[in-house]
Amino acid sequence: QVHVVESGGGLVQAGGSLRLSCEATGSISDINAMGWFREVPGKHRELVGAITRGGDTNYGDSVKGRVTISRDSAKNTVYLQMNSLKPEDTAVYYCLATSTQPPYDYWGQGTQVTVSS
Repeated sequence: QVHVVESGGGLVQAGGSLRLSCEATGSISDINAMGWFREVPGKHRELVGAITRGGDTNYGDSVKGRVTISRDSAKNTVYLQMNSLKPEDTAVYYCLATSTQPPYDYWGQGTQVTVSS
């Protein structure tokens, strides 16, 4: 069993920055990747950034060049640094931890990010 808890959301002006954190607890050794997704009403949940156990990263097309995902293995925490934020980045951001033993996706409760124009 894995639990993930997000933090760091809030209100920021366009052009500003924000850093989200996601801490994983429980069966950490089962996690093979962690990532951030976002969702707005009426749209599908979309990838923002992900990082594998091996350190490989992947980003959504709409945020490439503006976000960086990183991790602190000692703290079992993944960070999402978002820069040059736009009003269209407004969404609920969810942290995901994926495990392979057994295969399962663990989602956090989400944290609201609002970018004002």
